[in-house]
Amino acid sequence: MSPTESPDKTQEHSPTTKQDAITSHISPWLVRLVYPLGRHLVLPIYFGKIEVKGRENLPKDSPVIFAPTHRSRWDALTLAYAAGRDIIGRELQFMVSVDEMNGVQGWFIRHLGGFPVDPKRPGVSSLRHGIELLEQGKVLVIFPEGDIFRTEEIQPLEPGFARIALHAEKEQPGLGVKIVPIRIHYSQPVPHWGCDVDIRIGSPLAVADYCHKPVKGCAEEIGDDLRQALEDVGDW
Repeated sequence: MSPTESPDKTQEHSPTTKQDAITSHISPWLVRLVYPLGRHLVLPIYFGKIEVKGRENLPKDSPVIFAPTHRSRWDALTLAYAAGRDIIGRELQFMVSVDEMNGVQGWFIRHLGGFPVDPKRPGVSSLRHGIELLEQGKVLVIFPEGDIFRTEEIQPLEPGFARIALHAEKEQPGLGVKIVPIRIHYSQPVPHWGCDVDIRIGSPLAVADYCHKPVKGCAEEIGDDLRQALEDVGDW
């Protein structure tokens, strides 16, 4: 789930404190269990054909934001199937709505590198953690549409993902942050057993190419280009 405000703007209303500091953790044993189980058992049994195109567009070593469309709660698993650690050799860390961090699901998310954000009032700590992950060269997953939509039409994108990327690139010039458009399509509006999955990965946007304006203007430009890229990748 993507935030809606920049770190600087959010700071005016929600100063970071030790109490609200956000961290994330990846449990090595859980990753070694969950990823193969999902790839070789859960997804092949539940879905029909799973087709992935464009894996050659996945960056292998730069800090990157995966920006997929959001059509189902299955998206995190199907994205990991298409571009997870088995494919790129790197862990995926998800920015997730705080509402999804409860119960058993929340336990798994937290131990697989996920961390929460309040989409209605994103705290600076969540946004700052996203920036720090990029500065460490990690792979961050943000659903830029901000919610699940059952239509194939690309929805207006929230600006937070672009602002996180821009702040990381501007704080460390030459960092090389990339944003990868990923379109996830199910053969049914609400995926049920046996439906097909089509995942298409587009060419990454280089964030450094947009650092010629103040963050707000650059974020709008990135949002426009990413939305167009998501549209284009669906036309393959």
